[in-house]
Amino acid sequence: MPVIIGLLVIILIVVASCVRIVPQAHSYVVERLGGFQATWNVGIHFMVPFIDKVAKRVLLKEQVVDFAPQPVITKDNVTMKIDTVVFFQITDPKLFAYGVERPLIAIENLTATTLRNIIGDLELDQTLTSREIINTKMRVSLDVATDPWGIKVNRVELKNIIPPAAIQDAMEKQMKAERERREAILRAEGEKTSQILVAEGKKQSAILEAEAEKAAAILRAEAVKEATIREAEGQAEAILTVQKANADGIRFLNDSSPSTAVLQIKSLEAFQKAADGKATKIIIPSEIQGIAGLAKSITEVVSDKQ
Repeated sequence: MPVIIGLLVIILIVVASCVRIVPQAHSYVVERLGGFQATWNVGIHFMVPFIDKVAKRVLLKEQVVDFAPQPVITKDNVTMKIDTVVFFQITDPKLFAYGVERPLIAIENLTATTLRNIIGDLELDQTLTSREIINTKMRVSLDVATDPWGIKVNRVELKNIIPPAAIQDAMEKQMKAERERREAILRAEGEKTSQILVAEGKKQSAILEAEAEKAAAILRAEAVKEATIREAEGQAEAILTVQKANADGIRFLNDSSPSTAVLQIKSLEAFQKAADGKATKIIIPSEIQGIAGLAKSITEVVSDKQ
């Protein structure tokens, strides 16, 4: 009985060892008697005991590898260090398992040599300003080289570019000088703009003052003109009124048909007013002489007030 139980336990262990469950984003490379048998993807799989074995478990998710800084020399013989970040993904588990020994080290060495080749064709200034171009060239080169290994290089980034200390110091001085130059230019442009604005303000002020003076002069002239017109109209109105009154008086006399005696009396009144003036000689009409009892005489009236 114990022997039977032992055999059952051994059988259960062997059967359990023959069952494999492949999780998501993984793949198993299976060998049979030392040779490639199959690639297992997600799900449950069964293997022949003591004959099949899982040779390699492969992660299919995209992976990121940050390589240490590599010394490179530019075209103008400047030595610097550049570290890179490579994003890759395994597309063929079989090629990845049998294509190259230690794939990550192979990618690192391939990245270093490719980077040296690219930087060797560029000068220092181009290296510092052409990151995108360098990234693209490296990605294309690495993708072609790693394709037989079942690896797809999706992206390559230059993480840091570290020039020598002397170059860094020179670059900092250059940047400082450039900032000071820009500051001086901005200050000069600000002063220029300020002066232009002040001049424009004075110009506008002078123009407004001249326009105001012109408008005031026009208004004064218009006022004088209006006053003169009104005064002339008033005088004309007064003359017209006097003439109209005289005409009305004459018309009234004509309409009333005055007698000769009334006319003579009015003549005497007019003569009296004339005599009160400053005239030195008055000629009395014959009609008035008869009325005043001064017939056949001419009276000279000499004013006391010379």
